[in-house]
Amino acid sequence: MPADIETLSINTIRCLAMDAVQKANAGHHGTAMALAPIAYVLHRERMRHDPADPAWPNRDRFVLSAGHACILQYAALHLSGYDLTMDDLKQFRQWGSRTPGHPELDREHPTPGVEITTGPLGQGVGNAVGMALAEAMLAVRYNRDGNALVDHRTYAICSDGDVMEGVSGEASSIAGFLGLGKLCLIYDDNHITIEGSTGLAFGEDVGLRYEAYGFHVQRLDDGWTTDDLRAALDAAEAETARPSLISVRTHIAIGAPHAQDTPEAHGAPLGEEEVRLTKQAYGWDPDKHFYVPDEVYPHFSQRERGAAEHAAWNAVKAAADPDTVSEFDRVLAGKLPEGWQDALPDFSGASAQATRQSSGACIAALAAAIPEFVGGSADLAPSTTTTIKAAENVPGAPLSNKENAQADSVLPGRLGGRTFHFGIREHGMGSILNGFVVHGGFRAFGATFFIFSDYMRPPVRLACIMGLPVIYVWTHDSIGLGEDGPTHQPIEHLASLRAMPFMRVIRPADATETAEAWRLALERSDGPVGLALSRQKLPVFDRSTLAPASGVRKGGYVLADAAGGTPDVILIGSGSEVHDLLAARETLSAEGVGARVVSLPD
Repeated sequence: MPADIETLSINTIRCLAMDAVQKANAGHHGTAMALAPIAYVLHRERMRHDPADPAWPNRDRFVLSAGHACILQYAALHLSGYDLTMDDLKQFRQWGSRTPGHPELDREHPTPGVEITTGPLGQGVGNAVGMALAEAMLAVRYNRDGNALVDHRTYAICSDGDVMEGVSGEASSIAGFLGLGKLCLIYDDNHITIEGSTGLAFGEDVGLRYEAYGFHVQRLDDGWTTDDLRAALDAAEAETARPSLISVRTHIAIGAPHAQDTPEAHGAPLGEEEVRLTKQAYGWDPDKHFYVPDEVYPHFSQRERGAAEHAAWNAVKAAADPDTVSEFDRVLAGKLPEGWQDALPDFSGASAQATRQSSGACIAALAAAIPEFVGGSADLAPSTTTTIKAAENVPGAPLSNKENAQADSVLPGRLGGRTFHFGIREHGMGSILNGFVVHGGFRAFGATFFIFSDYMRPPVRLACIMGLPVIYVWTHDSIGLGEDGPTHQPIEHLASLRAMPFMRVIRPADATETAEAWRLALERSDGPVGLALSRQKLPVFDRSTLAPASGVRKGGYVLADAAGGTPDVILIGSGSEVHDLLAARETLSAEGVGARVVSLPD
């Protein structure tokens, strides 16, 4: 056995990874073995976390964007003292287990210590950016008089595959622009993908790219030690104006005599014989499986340190202004202010208007009533009408007259704002929103044209899987786009998004239905809602002669019935087609045909 406790602990993670993958006969042990020293330093020394309360608000966040290496995270959580048992590790990748094949935020089988679902590569990078953004914005709002209710960091491990995916570039570009100094990405530069060496398709200097994004970049080359990693993490923490990237040269399946640095080590078990040889190379008993030396548990456990950090924060919270604490507790619990529904506009008697305009009026009214309501668009705010006006901005630094027009923007130095400018980055917007919302403290929306929902489908689907209450404002929802032509006309999008499990898509027919749609979107806490809104003006229905818009709550309702209540035909539609159905009803009635019109917005 190795003599020093650090090496013993690191090799414990490696051997647990091999044993779990071998028992499951599936999984990614090689990356976990390579990253074991990083998991050790982060979970045992660097991160502030409390295994007894994984939901402690001021914990540091950890995202494993390289989610295929999840056994690394599970082993580190187990050794840290979380309620993740050895039996859970033995059930790795099994049906219904708390140790699935990628980290999952699973309501039914929660894995304590896992912050977010990371499956498709690159998503975790965007999630981490969203978490860091939420931390920075909450700090502006709730840190008062020297009492830092919000003061934590976000760490994410990303792989070669993560940095190849475009979504990571979109999200990282935003992080650098915003100067999210409490975000630290650790890049696992192992040179291996499924097909072979990364050199088959990838040769860029990732560090230089991240420097261009505005990151503070450090490189740990071959031969680095845990002390080198500690120094790099110290430097990242000292850099407060820029997010950090630490590029670490690793070796997949390190120590395996025949598998190290091979693509075979990426996604298949080593095999019993190679596991034995690797354990022997570590000085380990090859006949021991799922073995943790007695001295590793007390050395690795974070229960005592986590409890002390948590208690120190509780003291800070106790000393803070009671009203600030009360509001902080409310928003972290996801409870909207009393009476927020009363702020929704009454559109009775209003003239014809596009539902995107009706939505804009709802956004303005809701922002005035809900301080934690924020959002923005992928460079389309004027068209999607999703700007939260300057009058509703959280007070920040004094601005010039020119800047005052954008006082609601989230820009460097003004993270107390309400409107995001995501730039033309729909995919990044979606992944950032997931991390932002899962962090807690805000209700948030993201907007673009309905046709461009194609760019953000992966994070939308993940929001559905996790049950995150993200709101999507998708405008220009039909073929009624005139000169923009077929490339901007969504045809299959409504049906395809409605086919996504747990996704709720509401397509309102007029301004009053739009207000009800916003009510439903904010009331939902167990999944995302997409609002499909029109570009063209639509009549505002006279509800004194038609059914009330509250029928939207049922998903569909009889808007206008046939004379006598027994229809010859039922006309069903949603959105901009419903007023045409009402006109058709009148035409049919004149011809003696009784028609019932059903509005089916949801």
